[in-house]
Amino acid sequence: MFLLLNILQLIFYIGLIALIGQALLYLLAGQKRDSNLFYQLFQVLNKPWHALGRWVSPALVATQHHGFVAFFMVSVLYIAVTLAKIEHCVSVGMVGCK
Repeated sequence: MFLLLNILQLIFYIGLIALIGQALLYLLAGQKRDSNLFYQLFQVLNKPWHALGRWVSPALVATQHHGFVAFFMVSVLYIAVTLAKIEHCVSVGMVGCK
């Protein structure tokens, strides 16, 4: 159980960092962001999160806001997994938790 929670937490953490990195490059690179190699890498990394955000959000949400939806969704999932991990560690008496 602890290993599964660690894996999920790591996946969500990488997703959060990638979404933040893409947002920063969106601001810093300006109009040339589509030709930026790192921005393209972040687009590939964040494609599943954007697709999930598009699937979860209603039709009234504009396409350019799906990144915000994805960021907040991944943030909530990361916090939920972190709380589940803390609960698991407390319930087993901190045995095996580092």
